[in-house]
Amino acid sequence: MASAREMRLRIKSVKNISQVTRALETVSASKVRKAINAVTATRSYATKAWQVLRHVAEQPGRDSLHPLLAQRKSVNNTLVIVITGDRGLAGAYNSNVIRFASQRFDSNAVPVNYIAVGRKGRDLLIRRGKKVIADFSSLPAAPSFTDVSAIGRLAVEEFKNGVVDEVYLLYTDFVNMGRQVATVKKLLPLELEGHGLVEDFGNKSTGPAAAYEYEPDMREILDEIIPRFTALQVYQAVLESQASEHAARMIAMRNATDNAKELVGALQLAYNKVRQQGITNDILDIVGGAEALAAK
Repeated sequence: MASAREMRLRIKSVKNISQVTRALETVSASKVRKAINAVTATRSYATKAWQVLRHVAEQPGRDSLHPLLAQRKSVNNTLVIVITGDRGLAGAYNSNVIRFASQRFDSNAVPVNYIAVGRKGRDLLIRRGKKVIADFSSLPAAPSFTDVSAIGRLAVEEFKNGVVDEVYLLYTDFVNMGRQVATVKKLLPLELEGHGLVEDFGNKSTGPAAAYEYEPDMREILDEIIPRFTALQVYQAVLESQASEHAARMIAMRNATDNAKELVGALQLAYNKVRQQGITNDILDIVGGAEALAAK
């Protein structure tokens, strides 16, 4: 059994770790609120852009309007944008994203390339032998649209140049503080039916559809709005992932703090037993010495 001094040092060490985890929990809680506010702030623009694109999708000859709307006859290469965090201490957040990516794309019939957003995801993908063609690590704590737009531009260029035939966006959807779900969305060619990342944010309109007039013409508008809309989806996914990461870290640090408290309690009990045993041994030594002196 450890000595009383060793027990005291261990109790002190666990208490110090508990203070660190409590501080990290507080910081993560603050960052979660900021990330959620950032997601909310982009919804108005995202919803309006989605409405314009839905209007365009209803026009005849949609595939010929813009190359990012055209469905490829055959798919020979796939590109996946995987969004994770740069740091650990977030429980299973990063590993869950990579595990989901493996489950979704390891059985793909065509080659799959990856764009890694986040240092942890990049390292895990390389460790699993995946082909990472680009790495976007060390994004700011509160990224702007400009900070993230390069990711969307790269995906658009790869698709327009025919290097890849479809692009997917894999990230963690922030549901609430206790639940974050790994999600995959088809980014290109742009699909306007089904689950749209921006469509989910917008309020469903029950009134008559808005009428749009395009100046100077529809094609020039599409050349501007579709690449921006693609980058916007990536930006929204990054914000969702950051909120999920901070929430996962907050919960992990809270659990670590609770476990540290339980461990301190158990160590304190063990320390008291060791200390009591030491006191008992000292008393027995004194009594034994007194009896030996009395016997003389």
